[in-house]
Amino acid sequence: MSGSSAGSGRIRRVVTGRAGGVSTAPYDSFNLGDHVGDDPAAVDGNRRRLARQLGLPFERLVWMAQVHGTTVVTVDAPQVAPVPATDAVVTAEPDLALVVLTADCVPVLLADETAGVLAAAHAGRVGARDGIVPQVLNSMVAAGAAVERIAAFLGPAAGGECYEVPAAMRAEVDRELPGSASSTTAGTPALDLRAGLRRQLLAAGVATVAQDPRCTIEDPDLFSHRRGAPTGRLASVIWRDTRG
Repeated sequence: MSGSSAGSGRIRRVVTGRAGGVSTAPYDSFNLGDHVGDDPAAVDGNRRRLARQLGLPFERLVWMAQVHGTTVVTVDAPQVAPVPATDAVVTAEPDLALVVLTADCVPVLLADETAGVLAAAHAGRVGARDGIVPQVLNSMVAAGAAVERIAAFLGPAAGGECYEVPAAMRAEVDRELPGSASSTTAGTPALDLRAGLRRQLLAAGVATVAQDPRCTIEDPDLFSHRRGAPTGRLASVIWRDTRG
């Protein structure tokens, strides 16, 4: 999906699906994760295909070595390798695409169009609980963004009616990320990380929070670690397109 236009370029957001790549089962077929056991040549082919589909040079895609932490790195140029041990990247550089990989965790894409400051974050249970999103907002402000101008997008992730967890875990996460406690359709304890993150973002003063309605556990067109590991990873991508 694409964002709206601005004088400094157009903010674009894309979420990939499972089909259209070259990986074989159980990573079939458009797996973009290089850490899940897939053939490296297939992953590289899929990543290059993604760059072509986005209309960007391959080297303009910024990848992360995600570790379920709260480290945020600001980049101002293409990276020769995935940004090490980080779960969010921020940039004000045009035509530089920030990529977050997920297969149940929440991909968070953020943009202040006026300032041209963008971010992509990986918010799993641990990172969301420990405050990855507030850290990203702080880094965006340091790069010139204003919180009240930031628009956030929460990509496909494990839904609150499917993401079953022990009751103690639900309580622990909800203490740190209020609004994330949920129940499955069977009435067992669950987490809805997107609900908690949405509440957190709005409380911080961001302008809008949009959400992809799909649940990765339920949707066979998406990768889901919980539904069937090992499996591949989806990509959620954001960049400021100045080429048009």
